[in-house]
Amino acid sequence: MPIIVNLDVMMAKRKISLNELSERVDLTLSNLSILKTGKAKAIRFSTLDAICKALDCQPGDILEYVNDEQKTTNPQLSRRPRPL
Repeated sequence: MPIIVNLDVMMAKRKISLNELSERVDLTLSNLSILKTGKAKAIRFSTLDAICKALDCQPGDILEYVNDEQKTTNPQLSRRPRPL
């Protein structure tokens, strides 16, 4: 998928744990974990809004578009580990 989720990067920059973010945005740990690992298929604008408010950031700080051609020519752009 060409959308990369950088939630873990923003959480590290803001020095906030998954538990604390979960409490601030009123989402379950499992739902935040799915989002953080890039396994989510969709995100509600209200969820994105709450996360951006809690982390004091912009949606572009969390979501990044990388087209498939860039991923194949530069594998470093893909942050997910490849299956063995």
